[in-house]
Amino acid sequence: MIQTRTFASELAAGVATLTLDRPQRLNALTFEVYAELAEAFEQLDRHDDVRAVVITGRGRGFCSGGDQDDIIKHLLGKDTPALLAFTRMTGRLIAAMRRCRRPIVAAVNGVAVGAGAVIACASDLRIAAADAKFGFIFPPVGLSGADMGITYLLPRIVGLGHASELLFFGDKIDDETAYRIGLVNRVVPDGAAALELARAWAARLARGPAFAHAMTKQMIESEHAMALGEAIEAEAQAQALCMQHPDFAEAHAAFKEKRQPRFRGAPEQPPGPSDPKKP
Repeated sequence: MIQTRTFASELAAGVATLTLDRPQRLNALTFEVYAELAEAFEQLDRHDDVRAVVITGRGRGFCSGGDQDDIIKHLLGKDTPALLAFTRMTGRLIAAMRRCRRPIVAAVNGVAVGAGAVIACASDLRIAAADAKFGFIFPPVGLSGADMGITYLLPRIVGLGHASELLFFGDKIDDETAYRIGLVNRVVPDGAAALELARAWAARLARGPAFAHAMTKQMIESEHAMALGEAIEAEAQAQALCMQHPDFAEAHAAFKEKRQPRFRGAPEQPPGPSDPKKP
């Protein structure tokens, strides 16, 4: 498992949980947190024991964006090369999340604004607590709504109209609005419930076919710029590769034997009511 200094991490049953750990600052990001998070997601694909990822925040906030004291005040007055180095560094995190072939589930346990909202959008699935607030608050501070790849991600999640409204005005929205426009997959009562469901979903993914999940994420990402014919051909090739993987044969054998499939590398699953008892 990856070693971290600026946030907490743990691995259990194939699920890596990354927890932003500056609760007194609503988990605001520092230069160091940005860099280490990017490094973590870049490393995850090299860990076969990691099959799914949960990202969340400790305390009453998911992430309040860049820290005003650690980051914002140091950017004022910088020249263009220095500012460009910073904006490229923040974008590195989002690129690493989208390149990571492990499914990522965000447990949004409170405020998620600025870079925090972008991190949630870079995840594959989002579960929000009932008190969660989302905001792409760049325009109110004099910045473009386009930051860290959000104008690529957000229209794909909520559609062009909703994305334009959020990115032009920079208003915060509550959990009900986020669910209504499709920004989040589920809303649950509180942060503890969000983390519980995120871990349950990640555990289900971890027990599934890792090769097929990786292929699914890769195709979701790469087909965005393809014409339909190109996408169909790309999927034909991807599916042919999956059919050659041992997990495909295992799924067929499990179906014939009326049991749960045991996909390659998946953690052991305790027998459930519908599962045969193991000898």
